[in-house]
Amino acid sequence: DFTATSRPAARPPVQPTDHQKGPTMTVRHISTETEPVTVSEVKTHATIYVPDHDSMIESILIPAARRAAEQETGRSIANSTWEVWLDEFPDEIELPYPPILAVTEITYVDPDGVTQTLSPSAYVLDAKSEPGWVLPADGTTFPSTADIANAVKVRYTAGYGADCPGDLKLWILAQVRHFYD
Repeated sequence: DFTATSRPAARPPVQPTDHQKGPTMTVRHISTETEPVTVSEVKTHATIYVPDHDSMIESILIPAARRAAEQETGRSIANSTWEVWLDEFPDEIELPYPPILAVTEITYVDPDGVTQTLSPSAYVLDAKSEPGWVLPADGTTFPSTADIANAVKVRYTAGYGADCPGDLKLWILAQVRHFYD
C-alpha cells in the first residue's frame, strides 16, 4: 500500500500573497546506492539470454524503470541521497520521497554570510510521517539565515533498500522488459 498521508496541519493553510511567498524549496537527487532489481532478476523475468546487453540493462534500463516508479509513487525506491534547498528555515522542513532513513547534515548560511552546520541536537527527524519532516528540537527554533537564495541545505537518505516491496520490484521488472522489447 503506497498511500501517502499528509502531516496534520498545526494551523490552517494560508494562501501566500505576492509579497508573502514563504521559503522556496528545491529538491535534488544526489546519488543512488543499489538498484532494487538486479540484471539477473531482469533476465529471468524477461527471458533474456543475450549477455551482450547486461551493461545496457544495468546502466540504462533498470535506473530508468526505477526513476519512473519513483515519479509514479512519489517514493524513494532505492536507497538514495537527496538534498532539499530552502531560502530560509521554515517552521518545519518537508522531506519528500519517503521512506526517510536519516538526515545526514543540515547546513545554512548565517546572517554574516558564514556557512554553519546545524547540530543534530537542534532538530528532530519525523521519519514516520509521509512525507518526512525535520522539526526544531523541543524548546528551540531554527536559526536566522542570510537573505540569499538557497541559504539552507538538508541532506538526507531515503529508500527501501533490500526491503523494496515485491509489487514495486515486479512493476520495475515489467517496465525494464517493456523498455527492452
